[in-house]
Parts: sequence; structure tokens; C-alpha cells
Amino acid sequence: MTNKSRQHNEEVDLGKIFMMIGNSFNRFFQFILSVIKNLFFGFVWVVFFVRKYIVALSLAIFFGLIVGFIIEETSDPVYKSTITVRQNYHTGENLYGSIEYYNGLLKDRDHKVLAEVLGLSEESSMQVVSFDIEPVITNNDLLIMFDDYVEDLDSLAQSKIDYNEYVSNINEYRHPFQQISIKSKTRANFNNVFKNIVKNILTNEFFVNEQKKDILELTETKEALERALIQSDSLQETYKRVLQMDSNTPSDVGITFEGNHDNEKTREFDLFINDIKLRKEIVSANRKLKEKENIIDLISSKQDNGFVDHSKDFLGFPLSIIVFYPVIFFILIFLVLISKEFYTYIQKYEHLKG
Repeated sequence: MTNKSRQHNEEVDLGKIFMMIGNSFNRFFQFILSVIKNLFFGFVWVVFFVRKYIVALSLAIFFGLIVGFIIEETSDPVYKSTITVRQNYHTGENLYGSIEYYNGLLKDRDHKVLAEVLGLSEESSMQVVSFDIEPVITNNDLLIMFDDYVEDLDSLAQSKIDYNEYVSNINEYRHPFQQISIKSKTRANFNNVFKNIVKNILTNEFFVNEQKKDILELTETKEALERALIQSDSLQETYKRVLQMDSNTPSDVGITFEGNHDNEKTREFDLFINDIKLRKEIVSANRKLKEKENIIDLISSKQDNGFVDHSKDFLGFPLSIIVFYPVIFFILIFLVLISKEFYTYIQKYEHLKG
């Protein structure tokens, strides 16, 4: 009887487990089905809403086009000048702070101080509309940065790193290439202004000291490599002469370049490979020295004349005025009409409840 009751209890437990699993799947699929239904009904509601108010929404877009066209034709042109720089040191935080400081002076209408800082006349500084800075980077560059970052981690840490999280946590000023922009009411040459913006960073004592230390270290490394290369070349010549002496005058006594073990033997090919490595390291040191010559490099610029820019930012995307105002008018009317529908629904609900 005991075995039968135990078997019966086990069958009951298994039945409960399968029932719980089945109920879990049912609830999961019901949840997915409810989400799909709600999305479908929401889409249908939006379609009927737009159909109901198609005239009002169309008029909003039409008036937005008219307003955008009038503003673009009647407003003073805004000229945009840009320059791209490469940071050879971590100057980004200072660079972004400087741009924020200049915009703060514009906001406070302190054109006199702005003119002194950037080497402008006070009249010219009054024509400046804004300063801006943004990183110059592509998705491919981000992927390369992510791969390089992950390679330095162990397998456990790699499994916990997500690409999107990594990208969202990168500060924009960390990217080496940055584009600085100036918007002005007049078409002027801002070449000196861009140079002064960069110059204010170049005179930072911390970066100057870091540059001196890097150049000294690289110079000493290069000189050590060059001395090693001379010694390697001399050793190769000596080795060749010894080989020729051994081949021409056989003798029981001679000079050898062998150690006590096979792995200590010096070979001509090994000397040649070592020579190549030294030359590559010298080339690499020269390249790094060239990069460290400037704290910030000016890559390219469009500051000579500037170009007309009437774009406005909308949710982080630049839009022309003719597109910007129709979008704004459409969203405003859409929100007003939705509020009206919601208010009507509340009134009907209170009426039915009452």
C-alpha cells in the first residue's frame, strides 16, 4: 500500500507541474495576444482620428509651409562656418567647456569679453549667433572602438559588455575628431577665431607639460633604437667577415658566434630580422613624434566664406525652416485635437457613470 500511495503522489505532483507549465504558457501567449490586439486597435484609432480631422491637420501643414516660407524669405541669413580638428591629447573636455563658455557670453550679451577672448572686434562679436561642437564619427568607427575595447577584457567581462550600452556611455568629447561651428549674421572670415579657440587650449599648462614629457620620451626611445640599429649593422658585418675567414682559412681555432646550447646560436637571418624590427620601431617612433608635435591639429575648414544655414534642430535632427514649421504646426494641432477627444471621452464617461 505504501508503494502504491507513493506512486500515486508522484503522479499527482507531475500532473501539477505540467499544469503549472501549461498555465504559464497560456498566460504568456494571452499577454502577447493582448499586446497585438491593443496595437492593432491603437493603429485603427489613429487612422480614424486622422480621417476625422484630415482637414484640420492638412491646414496645419499648409499654414506651417506658408509660415516657414515667409520666415525663410524675410529673415536675415545665418552663415555657418566650420572647422575639423584632431585631438592628439585628451583635450575634449576643455574644448567643450570653452564652447559652452563662449555661448554663455553670447547669452549674457557680453560681447566685449567675447571679442577680447577670441580676438574679434566688438562689432563683429555682436554678429555671432552661436558656437557649436560635435564629434566626427561613423558607426564603423564606433564598431572598431568597441572591438578594441573588448579585446583588452577577459572572457567573463566580455560577456557582460553590450555594444549599445558601450556607445551610450562614451562621452562625445572623447572622440579624436571634432567639428567646431560658428553661426553668424554676416559672411565673415573666422579663420583667426578658430585659431584662437584652439590656441586657448594649446596654452593650457597641463597639456604643454604632457607634450614635453611625451616628446622627450619618444626622442630618447628613437635615439636608443638608432644606436641599437648601428650596433646591429656592425654585428652583421663582423659576422659576415668571420664567416668569410672561416670559409677561406680552415683552422682548428677560430671565432664563433655560438653559445653552449642550440638556442643560443647567432644566425645571420636572426640578425637580419632584428634589423627589420628595429627599423620598424624607429619609423613608429618618428610617426608618434610627428603626432605629438601639435596638441590639436587643424584638419579641414570651411571658414573663408561660410554658407547659409537656416536649419533648426528638432529632437536632435536638423530640419530646414520649410520643414520645421509644418512639423511643429502638425504636432500642436494633433495634441489639441487629442486633448479635445480625451475631454469629450471624460464627459461621456461621467455622464454614463452618473
